[in-house]
Amino acid sequence: MENTENKMSRRQAIGGLGLGIVAAASSPVLGSAASLGAYSLAPAIEDPLSKYPRPPFKEQKQAWPGLASQMDPRPDHGETSYKGSGRLTGRKALITGGDSGMGRAAAIAYAREGADVAINYLPAEEQDAREVIALIKKEGRRAVAIPGDLRDESFCKRLVDQAVKELGGLDILVNNAARQQTRESILDISSEDFDATMKTNVYAPFWVTKAALPHLKPGSVIIATTSVQASDPSAELFDYAQTKAANTAYVRSLAKQLGPKGIRVNGVAPGPIWTPLQVSGGATMEKLKNFGGDTPMGRPGQPAELASIYVQLAATDASYATGQVYGAAGGGGQP
Repeated sequence: MENTENKMSRRQAIGGLGLGIVAAASSPVLGSAASLGAYSLAPAIEDPLSKYPRPPFKEQKQAWPGLASQMDPRPDHGETSYKGSGRLTGRKALITGGDSGMGRAAAIAYAREGADVAINYLPAEEQDAREVIALIKKEGRRAVAIPGDLRDESFCKRLVDQAVKELGGLDILVNNAARQQTRESILDISSEDFDATMKTNVYAPFWVTKAALPHLKPGSVIIATTSVQASDPSAELFDYAQTKAANTAYVRSLAKQLGPKGIRVNGVAPGPIWTPLQVSGGATMEKLKNFGGDTPMGRPGQPAELASIYVQLAATDASYATGQVYGAAGGGGQP
């Protein structure tokens, strides 16, 4: 069935190309107003340096885990800017940490590309989550909200079970939720803090993936949010950086294991991105004020600027990409 669909897609594409050639041959010269109208839907070119806010930022602090809706400036997750084109029509996605940051950007983009989406988040993030659910529903897609703490193995299993039940299946899993707390010294990290970070960032993707795998068929994808911290760690993010290195290894190892099953596994490695992680203990106040200012672009990235990466990694035309980690760091960091 899939081969037939692919053939149909190629026929349609070739047919469309033929029509385009005919239209071009019979239309006025390219420079005319009539011809230029055909290109009016393309987004205008933008200077990435001035596209979004630059530091310095105002001092602000929130209790963990923080809310995007209370940040100043408010992050852009693509709420008004992301335009879909049906690349994920009929797909069913589960995204952890889908209330804000890259998870929210992916959720919005997936819905606008035609997917049904379930998001997980902490109960304290309900306000942000409601906004995401409303945006998904606005696209006419099924939206499932599943609050709960990923540090609990039994919840991780229930999370997947509920997502599969309410979505009617699962073929995209995005392990995105993370905990980040800045500490000047290893001596300042308590065993409780270390455990909470490890449970959220390392144990949870392990538990969620184990629960999801029996539901994933050939053609399904798993995407992990890692970080430039995996390869270029900051001194004050000792425990967080270790978890992101683990996430990177998770991608590369699991891709080898699941490749023969037709399941792709990839990662996204953000640099300094403007999310609630930063204002809820993930950065010192001094670093927050100049957040992203030391990158070649001179500003932090916005979650919306990574949305298309999550879409591309989930799309069927990326079928040979597995075991890869795609960076977006404004010119700094690796990969």
